[in-house]
Amino acid sequence: MELSLRERIRAGDPEAFAELFDAHARAVYGHAARLTGDGGAAEDVVSLTFLEAWRLREKLRPEAPAAHSGTAEGESLRPWLYGIATNVLRNTRRTARRHSAALARLPERPADRDTVPDFADALVGRLEDAERLAAARTALGRLPGAEREVFALCVWSGLSYEAAGEALGVPASTVRSRLARARQRLRRLAEAELAARGGRRETVRSTQERNR
Repeated sequence: MELSLRERIRAGDPEAFAELFDAHARAVYGHAARLTGDGGAAEDVVSLTFLEAWRLREKLRPEAPAAHSGTAEGESLRPWLYGIATNVLRNTRRTARRHSAALARLPERPADRDTVPDFADALVGRLEDAERLAAARTALGRLPGAEREVFALCVWSGLSYEAAGEALGVPASTVRSRLARARQRLRRLAEAELAARGGRRETVRSTQERNR
């Protein structure tokens, strides 16, 4: 009897993992890129996610969860990958925070202040749509981690409450409540950030006009 993709992955079949990568690497990359805002970092997350999936292959459930019985087998593996990617992103953020904290303890050198580039022209010329996107991304980064994760999985990556719950290891009802809070909080934060950016843009414009 022919083994399923899930069974082949559990058995460590390299060809099965190649199929898994081809089917889901782009989705994992998009998920990571939206959360990090950094293409290079997202590529690292993809690599680490599939390396970790290989390491954890024997812990993959032998059968797809009942909630996904009506989905294709390849699609039923996506929540498992998103769960791994979520943990990779959490570890990446912790590492980045520790790195930033270490840098903040270093004494500032005069040369650091003298070489800061002037982004005034770029700020003034920024399109409104780009402003809104940047404000939304900044606002998303200010959400509590649990809310940011469910927003990314359900809204951006299109997982159901059940699939997102499987990825995060929480009940679907928890995903639903976190997403509701995330939507409300994100709207307030994005509006506040957009207003702040508008104020900074006016300040830059006024400064440039005085210097002409």
